[in-house]
Amino acid sequence: MPWNSRKLNDGRTIPEIAFGTWTLGNGQDPIDYVDNALDAGFSHLDTAQAYGNEKEVGIALRESGLAREDVFITTKFSGRDGLSIEQSIRNSLDNLGVKYVDLYLIHHPRLAQPDIPSAWAVMEKIQAEGLAKSIGVSNFEISDLTTLLASAKVKPAANQILLHPYVNVRQAPLVAFCKANDIVVEAYSALTPLTRQRGGPVDKPVNAIAARLDASPDQVLLAWARAKGAVLVTMSSKKERVEGYLKAGDIELTSDDVRDIDVAGALGVRLSARTVLRRVAGLTVLTTAAFGVCTYLGVEIF
Repeated sequence: MPWNSRKLNDGRTIPEIAFGTWTLGNGQDPIDYVDNALDAGFSHLDTAQAYGNEKEVGIALRESGLAREDVFITTKFSGRDGLSIEQSIRNSLDNLGVKYVDLYLIHHPRLAQPDIPSAWAVMEKIQAEGLAKSIGVSNFEISDLTTLLASAKVKPAANQILLHPYVNVRQAPLVAFCKANDIVVEAYSALTPLTRQRGGPVDKPVNAIAARLDASPDQVLLAWARAKGAVLVTMSSKKERVEGYLKAGDIELTSDDVRDIDVAGALGVRLSARTVLRRVAGLTVLTTAAFGVCTYLGVEIF
């Protein structure tokens, strides 16, 4: 089936696949890459305060000629430059050149200062003011969500998390918790077995499935994450790959396919994003140094 939209718990909808902008940098390149994605048919752009390229995303959006309401925009509060959540959303809107974003996320629970309930109350205010149509979180664990839900007037619409076969066993309880609480899971780094851990156990079943379906391995991995019920966040600087990601919406894996990838993933070496963050303990914001350490260790924190 093709990529569709998913209904959020606030009644709005979110496209099932997004083009992300982490690691794309600044300048003309990210403008061109986002333009490629929009031209190929992407209708969901995912960025963040920490990525430093919200302005480029905004330029690409304006140059595309697409109507604002035809593109779903997600950005995130990343604790940059000492700005509060309220200051940050307004700064992001200025950078993007829009009056609202469709989804605004707290990038990590460590950024929910002075505590999760207080930070979430500010997020609810932002939504009430119309600066963000929907609000959510990223990298929140079950304990973080439990704390949030205990005082929330508005449920988080989404939780964007690391999800690929090598972390599936660890993340499965979190995915189940989100489903039980009607919180959409967004998966980032679903292509990690190809981009950072090539040669692992997952290669065999993925390659076999790809050959059988006349698909590419990256399309199979995207289809696997979709089978887990996730909205996908992915990216590429190559237009042909971006077009291939969209075609992955036509791939439907069997239950045996999903099981084979799950089993292979459980055999792989897993390093949790949470462990990496402990190694950069003391950082209260997702600084460039923190992102650098995560990249060095092979773990992506979108």
